Amino acid sequence: MNRFFTTQLGRLRLLGLLEGISLLLLIGIAVPLKYFGNDPSLVKAIGPVHGLLFVFFVFNTITVGIAYKWAFRTTTWKVLVACIIPFGTFYVDRHILSKMG
Repeated sequence: MNRFFTTQLGRLRLLGLLEGISLLLLIGIAVPLKYFGNDPSLVKAIGPVHGLLFVFFVFNTITVGIAYKWAFRTTTWKVLVACIIPFGTFYVDRHILSKMG
């Protein structure tokens, strides 16, 4: 776990993991409970956390892309798109980010 905190890329990978988990919790548990169980409390709790993680992930992707001199057309856009697709951050972490560091 220490490797996640020592580099910009490691922190981006950690944010991707957390953002991906928060999205899965939101759309897999909280939203169904809101609409089928009439209980919006989890959406109210997880929604803002996910939103914050999303913004941090986007900001850090751009920061890391600049620091590592990623070509936008080949790397940066893939990482940015991944954060809006369920399981996308996990895929990008495994197939792109883990091979960089």
